[in-house]
Amino acid sequence: MNPVTEAHQEWLRQWNDAGIALAAHRREELMRLSDGDALAASEALLALAATVRLSPRRLTSSGLVEQQTLFHRRPAP
Repeated sequence: MNPVTEAHQEWLRQWNDAGIALAAHRREELMRLSDGDALAASEALLALAATVRLSPRRLTSSGLVEQQTLFHRRPAP
């Protein structure tokens, strides 16, 4: 096995181990989260949406139909 491949595999192992450790840490933090803290975090995220100005077109369309048309490469209805 050449050294570059071995180094690459070691790097991948480290990232895999880090991902597993971070997922466990995230689960533990969520388990310790109180209902009040979860509600406050949710409210903070929802409040951010109120600060974004929408174009007038967004008041009548989300753009989902146009997006699906692009994904399927079909002409718009």
